Amino acid sequence: MSIVTQGIRDLVKKAIADNKVMVFSKSYCPYCMRAKDLFDDLDVDYKAIELNEVNDGEAIQKALAQLTKQNTVPNIFIGQKHVGGADALNSLFASGKLKTLLNEAGISDAKL
Repeated sequence: MSIVTQGIRDLVKKAIADNKVMVFSKSYCPYCMRAKDLFDDLDVDYKAIELNEVNDGEAIQKALAQLTKQNTVPNIFIGQKHVGGADALNSLFASGKLKTLLNEAGISDAKL
């Protein structure tokens, strides 16, 4: 695995820190679309970075893999906590735990 630059790691960490809900995504990925659709349906504001549409997308994905041990997208964070991907997000929603995570992140007006 190649070494990811400190600047890319800092960019990833800043994006996670600056957004209550952060989704690292690829615009064509059906799992990413499903995760973003769930947030849209719940009226949850989120920031998405489409890794296939930014210059450093591959490096960002490598930095995320180092940080989370997850190589796939979507790579989702709520309140700076790594949630995982679309399946993990849907499991949290089905179990009712998503509401708790969102509340802890300061999001209380989601349609849950």
